[in-house]
Amino acid sequence: MPEPQLPTAAPASLPHLVSLCGTWLKPEMQSLYRQVIHLRRYQNTVLTEQIQNAGRFPFEPVLLMERQPRPRPKGNFILRFWYKHIVKHWPPPRAITRCAEFFPYNLPGLLRSCRTDLVHVYYGHKAVKYLDMIKAWGGPFLVSFHGVDVVKFTSDPAYVENLQRVFTEARLILARSQSLLDGLKALGCPPEKLRLNYTPIPLDAFPASVRTEPPNGSWRIVQACRLIPKKGLFTTLEALRLVVPHYPKLKFLLCGTGPIRNDFLKKRDALGLTDNIEVPGWMDQPRLLSQYQRAHLFLHPSELTDTSDQEGIPNSMLEAMASGLPVIATHHGGIPEAVTHGLDGLLVPERSPQQLAEAILTLLGDPALLTRLSTAAPQTVRARFGLEASISRLEDCYDEALTGKSRETGN
Repeated sequence: MPEPQLPTAAPASLPHLVSLCGTWLKPEMQSLYRQVIHLRRYQNTVLTEQIQNAGRFPFEPVLLMERQPRPRPKGNFILRFWYKHIVKHWPPPRAITRCAEFFPYNLPGLLRSCRTDLVHVYYGHKAVKYLDMIKAWGGPFLVSFHGVDVVKFTSDPAYVENLQRVFTEARLILARSQSLLDGLKALGCPPEKLRLNYTPIPLDAFPASVRTEPPNGSWRIVQACRLIPKKGLFTTLEALRLVVPHYPKLKFLLCGTGPIRNDFLKKRDALGLTDNIEVPGWMDQPRLLSQYQRAHLFLHPSELTDTSDQEGIPNSMLEAMASGLPVIATHHGGIPEAVTHGLDGLLVPERSPQQLAEAILTLLGDPALLTRLSTAAPQTVRARFGLEASISRLEDCYDEALTGKSRETGN
């Protein structure tokens, strides 16, 4: 089933929001798209550096920022010669160029021409990049963090200093899980500016059905994600190596693409799991939903990487739960905010193939548990992550950023 149709255009009398992002849109940014297209209380314009997958993510208006030519430096000829030909540091430091303040994009002018009331910057590292340009425009903005951007570049003291400038200047800072909010607080964000921004799930796009035991042990398990280290893919392989001898007809489908795909396939073959594991690549929403509907269980054994990259709350996991799939995942990042052990899924420690395998075997061997978790999973998503409630909470944050008053407290 496709995503819901684009809503009708917002009335011109509504406040004007600009959604600011580096790329519109990478395939994994489905949750961002849902936020942008479902606003009701705001007009919305997207500003971006580059456009990708426009057919997959239709929206208007999407405006491209234009790169600005760097002004030719003026000033002392000897100093310019020294920096260009002797020390080979070009362009020279701004202090000696005596040129007007330079911005790499025409963002301040675009924000003014759009008659912008509020800017929502998607991803923290982009907020650092755009901060001076937003300040030159002069209006209010908020920033949402989504996962890796809570740790990206934070080993660089200069970046952290600029990130703290973002915390100071932004009206509010949003994140998609409590664990990410905790990380932002540790980086120096004032707690009073932090707001939870759960990803919205359109429940009508993921009709739920209760899973039951398949005939002849023909279990189907699915994992949908980017093929990157934090997704725990090699933990999945080691766990399946322990499970398949008990269920030789089991099929595991890994939906996605990414930089460790070839390494995953080599390890799959080395473990003798070629006949049990398929890696068909990235799937659009209707094809992925079809796989969810055929499956009995969803895996997402995320783990903290060597670079401290962690999950918020995985979007694919919520979609799978909405369709009725019970989840086996890890005590990692924001996952425990969505999955309650024994209620709508099972949770195991990170990097523990043995315990992951035991959880899979427990669920496959207990049809009543399978049915109970499958029944509860969509109820959890509806209660915490439903589209209308999530969008309403986001727009409450917009209202607060504009007025300085929280809808909950009135202050």
